Amino acid sequence: MLINRRDALALSAGALFAAMSPAWAQGKRTLRLAPHAALRVLDPVVTNAYITRNHAFMVYDTLFAVDSKYRPQPQMVKEWSVSDDKLAWTFVLRDGLAFHDGQPVTAEDCIASIARWTKKDVVGLRLAAVTASMRVVDGRTIRIELKEPFGPMLEAFARPSSIPLFIMPKRIADLPADKVLEEVVGSGPFRFLPSEFRPGVSWAYERNEKYVPRSEPPDGLAGGKQAKVDRVEVVWFPSKQTAINALAKGEIDLLENLNADQRSLLQGNKDIVIRRRPGPNASTIRFNWAQPPFDNVKVRQAVQAVVTQQDYMDASIGDPESYQVCPAFFGCGTPLETTVGFPDTGKPNIAKAKALLQEAGYKGEKIVIITPGDIASFAPLAPLTQQLLRQIGIPSEIQTMEWSAFLARRAKPDPVAEGGWNLAHAVFDRIDLISPLGNLNFDARGKGAYTGFVDDPETEALKGRYQRETDPAKQKAIVEAMQKRAYELVFYIPLGTYFDYEAFRSNVSGYVPSPVMVTWGVDKV
Repeated sequence: MLINRRDALALSAGALFAAMSPAWAQGKRTLRLAPHAALRVLDPVVTNAYITRNHAFMVYDTLFAVDSKYRPQPQMVKEWSVSDDKLAWTFVLRDGLAFHDGQPVTAEDCIASIARWTKKDVVGLRLAAVTASMRVVDGRTIRIELKEPFGPMLEAFARPSSIPLFIMPKRIADLPADKVLEEVVGSGPFRFLPSEFRPGVSWAYERNEKYVPRSEPPDGLAGGKQAKVDRVEVVWFPSKQTAINALAKGEIDLLENLNADQRSLLQGNKDIVIRRRPGPNASTIRFNWAQPPFDNVKVRQAVQAVVTQQDYMDASIGDPESYQVCPAFFGCGTPLETTVGFPDTGKPNIAKAKALLQEAGYKGEKIVIITPGDIASFAPLAPLTQQLLRQIGIPSEIQTMEWSAFLARRAKPDPVAEGGWNLAHAVFDRIDLISPLGNLNFDARGKGAYTGFVDDPETEALKGRYQRETDPAKQKAIVEAMQKRAYELVFYIPLGTYFDYEAFRSNVSGYVPSPVMVTWGVDKV
């Protein structure tokens, strides 16, 4: 039965799942879940949308993957080596890897997939710039030769977010990188069912019976990917309340995320398990460096002087068990965590802020804060920031818009009169912050950089040093220098990290704690 988005909104969850399940699926052991967003784009290389990334982890496999401590571990790779001069890397694939169309995964497929990925991903672009050649040694062996050492090679291949390196058949990976792929052929533990894909509404997967998992237990995104249910059916609920009701009634088995306040709607239900998600979110204040008054570092420092993470977390999250003050730009609880340069004393310093504004020659110009009105996690941020700005004498106007319009406008470095902005907020998943090369907040290339348009050649030079360094201790020292400089110049202001929650029926077991929602390991009785 074909259903569109309008039909879906009119149906109950139970009726919707009954409508989307074909007759042959009746009697199958099926996991039904509600994700955080609607899936529309299937190509994980052309977009960094989290929902497309999550879909891709179901159907594709990766050469390496991060474990629960964000360390890269081999996944499709059986063994690897690097030459003494760090210029030649050799990777050997595991036995038994095959795509869903029955074809074996070969070294040629991997090289084509790496080549496509390096045209789109920020870390991949850096790797491509120092790659001399990639060649097939034999059917399962790849050799990559570099012009200079690239220390974070394994971290790059294990990237869990933005644009992970997913392995596709060569015939698909060879298509132009700007062409949006519509055919989904992976080698992962689940097979995508294109006939059941209703963009923006629902989609489904079937267990890949021929998948050969690793022998290790699952750990984050690494380890053995044991698919235990026959089918996974996914439905997007525009209303979180509707999704919560569906879980309470047993119409779905798993709800990907709910915030700290929404937990109370399910607490006390003996049939529901609520668990804190392993990866926190990080909210931030971003400035438009390309326009006054925030092109002046003293004005940015003035705002920084009155921001405390504790105040923002208390006001926006409330529950102390659901948030933490986190000084680390590359994530607390990660290998690169550091407190270097953290200026937050826990108390706003209004006198210092006003003195900095005077030194900057600020004349009281009104600034524009842009914010999305349809994303709940952003709702408290703009009013809180406006209140702080008022205290130090910066008048502001909040302009609210839909998410898509917000993203488009935030990408413009132009003056407000020409459709630009002065201040905005952003919210990141921690896994987007852990890489000094991949963390978009450290894109310091000026007007061509990520939104905010940070312009700092010294930081770009530090990133170059980091990628050439292979000693972890020296890499950490470079990261500390990057963080110290980012706080001094106020690249952005981190507002603390907070956790969302996931909820599932008590008859669901084996749900792997992972920074990305995955359903391998999950069983249902």
